[in-house]
Amino acid sequence: MSSNQIPDYELEEKRVVTTPQELRAMGHRIRSRILDLVLERAATVKEMAEAIGRPPSTVAYHVGILVDVDMLKVVRMRRVRAIDERFYGRTARVFYVGAIEPEIATHLPNLLAVAAASSRPAHEADQLRAVLRRARIPADRATEFWEHIMELVGAFDQLPRSEGTVYAFVAGLFPNDYPILPEREEDLT
Repeated sequence: MSSNQIPDYELEEKRVVTTPQELRAMGHRIRSRILDLVLERAATVKEMAEAIGRPPSTVAYHVGILVDVDMLKVVRMRRVRAIDERFYGRTARVFYVGAIEPEIATHLPNLLAVAAASSRPAHEADQLRAVLRRARIPADRATEFWEHIMELVGAFDQLPRSEGTVYAFVAGLFPNDYPILPEREEDLT
């Protein structure tokens, strides 16, 4: 693997998740943060705890849940004063939510709502870049467009990390009840 590769360990590109256990695991706020952190590089429980401001015992508990559902794994170890220190990484770059039962969907956070809440300070400081568009298109074109968005997400994930500001990137594509113009009655050419 290239030393410039993000994260700094091998992982699958995409894994489809559908079980209630997987959805609950990735839907929890602390576990979601853990998964986000290790997308940049592998980390120890101590490093993750420091980053999110939680006790190592709490983080270890949540790491255990993510390991149990195969979303995290030990990617390397090092010996520190007679103790094996474990570095955890994701098992996949993208955990794609597959077909799920509607009652199970309640275990997933609305990522657009999460992003909207976390974007408030940037909005108030006039540092928010956002766009909202609507288009009347068939479902297969929406799927094709979403694949392009996921390519863009992959490019964002691979941007070199530096000592700068952390930026968030959010995208959403969803059916929307929005007014449309009626069909034209005559050709205006």
